[in-house]
Amino acid sequence: MPTYSALTTLPGKAAAEALGEAMENLDPAPGGVGVFEIEDGSGLWEVGSYFEEAPDEVGLALLAAVHGAKPFTVSEIPETDWVAHVKRELSPVVAGRFYVYGSHDADTVPEDAEPLLIEAAMAFGTGHHGTTLGCLQALDHLVTEGFSPSRVADIGCGTAVLAMAAARIWQGTILASDIDPVAVDVARANVEANGLAGQVECLEAAGFDAPALAASAPYDLIFANILKGPLVALAPDLVASLAPGGAAILSGILNEQADDVISTYTALGAELAERNVIGDWTTLLLRYKG
Repeated sequence: MPTYSALTTLPGKAAAEALGEAMENLDPAPGGVGVFEIEDGSGLWEVGSYFEEAPDEVGLALLAAVHGAKPFTVSEIPETDWVAHVKRELSPVVAGRFYVYGSHDADTVPEDAEPLLIEAAMAFGTGHHGTTLGCLQALDHLVTEGFSPSRVADIGCGTAVLAMAAARIWQGTILASDIDPVAVDVARANVEANGLAGQVECLEAAGFDAPALAASAPYDLIFANILKGPLVALAPDLVASLAPGGAAILSGILNEQADDVISTYTALGAELAERNVIGDWTTLLLRYKG
């Protein structure tokens, strides 16, 4: 049985939230409504919902008109075995010495690679996205240079693929944190599946706001693969949490946003060491002399 999605955009958080709330009164009612800021500097917000039966398109059109939104795009979503689909579509990823794969590709791991198992059902942070791939490539460059941190933090860790990559190379304190408790559960499962339970500690935290993160600071290496807004907001705490001689790998940055992020961090004493562009996304490697 198919389900349906309805998507629109409009300017302003308050207007978007009001539209999302109004959609709850439709008949048939949506199974869920989401309101998200589009992180491209446009000031637009996306309002989307899904329906278990065909939605009232006239009602949607009226709501869009009343709230100043673009007309809704309504799409039918066929039934899909998403895990099987992801297994077909997500081939292994090579990023320098790192090999990111699902269990369905376990027999393809090269003998000389550092393997990172991420299950297909946990697709966020598999290495296919330009942000994760860029971070792994930056990490590979640090390893090649002989960089050897004793304390590592992965902020906004998602699947914890970056923390696990660090644990494949170095011993020491490695913390992986995320604001989303579901992501933390996923991270712990991945750490366990990779045999790294004793090397990577996963915890729920907003930014650096956790006793365990504070107790282990300063860090020789910090990953933050999130978005421009949080990266800018975290900049003072992140730089303050770096040890002299430390490095930070930042991503989740659209190419046109990179200069703003760089200027924010260099104003706090960090120096740009490397800038890597993959598709629409930029990854930054920063150094901190202290």
